[in-house]
Amino acid sequence: MQKLMLLGDEAIAQAALDAGMSGIYAYPGTPSTEITEYVQKSKIAGEGKVHAEWSANEKTAMEAALGMSYAGKRSMVCMKHVGLNVAADPFMNAAITGVNGGMVIAVADDPSMHSSQNEQDSRVFGKFAMIPVFEPADQQETYDMTCHAFDLSEKYKIPVMLRVTTRLAHSRSGVSRAKVREQNTVVLPGSPTQFILLPSLARKSYRTLLKNQDAFEKESEKSEFNRLLDGRDKSLGIIVCGLAYNYLIENFRDFKVPHPVLKISQYPLPRKKIAYLYDECDSILVIEEGYPVVEELLTGLLGRGKKVYGRLDGTLPRAGELTPDVVALAFGPRSKKVHQIPDIVANRPPTLCKGCSHADVYNALNEVMTPYGEGRVFSDIGCYTLGALPPYNAINTCVDMGASITMAKGAADAGLVPAVCVIGDSTFTHSGMTGLLDAVLQNSPITVIISDNFTTAMTGGQVSHATGRLESICKGIGVPEEHIRTLNPLKKYHPDNVQILREEIAFMGVSVVIAQRECIQTATRKRREARN
Repeated sequence: MQKLMLLGDEAIAQAALDAGMSGIYAYPGTPSTEITEYVQKSKIAGEGKVHAEWSANEKTAMEAALGMSYAGKRSMVCMKHVGLNVAADPFMNAAITGVNGGMVIAVADDPSMHSSQNEQDSRVFGKFAMIPVFEPADQQETYDMTCHAFDLSEKYKIPVMLRVTTRLAHSRSGVSRAKVREQNTVVLPGSPTQFILLPSLARKSYRTLLKNQDAFEKESEKSEFNRLLDGRDKSLGIIVCGLAYNYLIENFRDFKVPHPVLKISQYPLPRKKIAYLYDECDSILVIEEGYPVVEELLTGLLGRGKKVYGRLDGTLPRAGELTPDVVALAFGPRSKKVHQIPDIVANRPPTLCKGCSHADVYNALNEVMTPYGEGRVFSDIGCYTLGALPPYNAINTCVDMGASITMAKGAADAGLVPAVCVIGDSTFTHSGMTGLLDAVLQNSPITVIISDNFTTAMTGGQVSHATGRLESICKGIGVPEEHIRTLNPLKKYHPDNVQILREEIAFMGVSVVIAQRECIQTATRKRREARN
């Protein structure tokens, strides 16, 4: 088959298509977005009628993927690491129901928080759910593991996680494709009760999941992705996980590490291979991207007195992503970094785009809020979160998707009135609607500003579920029609916008102000495409 130059995300997508996937479900989230976008643009996907529409959020995406699996077809669900928090309910329960058609959960973690609120490690979720997890080291492994994950999923009737990180997701390398597999036909589950988690049935399914743990570990022991590499210097044995393998070998001439190395890319951990390395070497160094997941487990697995080095003891930093220079620290100090960033590359903090509608919203909001004092504006996840930075300094919180509305409600419950929140259109339909319902039912004195730029802008301009629907949604939830106001965030309408905000913020009940203007980036893109 042909060889392609692919991002890690694109390798996942191409492998899923070649493995006979029938549907992919996702909500945009950096660094996972390009998986779904690749499928949406794929000729193969179009000809095969592969479902590839965006979902309202990660929970609905996970459930829809599980529904396709129920029908016997192969499905994939994609998200970033914090998106897995949103999908945790169906994720955990899918491990108990099992699957019918193969189901792969692709999760992109973001060590160092390049575009995220935290740097949690999704391997912990995989262990929590007790499902197999793959962690590739490069784009070719990413492709091969995705194909294998679908097969393993169908072999054991279990969802399988594929965990990548930002550097792998967004770097490019050559990938050789495998033979293309036909899509499954629709076949219902063999047991009519497999997907019914009534307690009496769930207990049986849970015992099946527990029984399969030994089989999952045996798969890891014999996996081609978990490799023991011998080395002459047995004073130290190295356990290295996924992408971190590259950072290790880059520190040695000709990429030849003098110490024995166990490269782990499939979980649960291959305990026999780990025990062999432990017995062979005087001490162990664990190099893993994210949490010290393996390092912590080694104490329980072995605990026979030998020293284990890693993130827990400070040999490697506890926070942040790994690099070749960071890994080098484990082998002794260096006078200078090997991969030094040139001084000419200046640090440039993020800013709102020139002409962004959010800027006009904040200019009006700041004017209205000045008499009330600071600390009263709750915000959310999106481009508009940059309103926390100069020159706006307009918002006071950013916690998770949808939290702006519910935190404003809680603050109002505590007596902080007025309380105002800013949320984007896509984030509102992702997880803001239920919070607004709480506020309506209790007539909380909050003002919700939905900054509607007609797209999911922060992740590149994907389709927003909210476009053209916000007023009717708010009315349906129960917001009084006279307190659903719209404004046009342009400088020439600034006095009118200030007046609308002033009136609604003074209202002692739930009000919604929808600021509507297309994202400057998508508008520019449309004009450019129209000219061409």
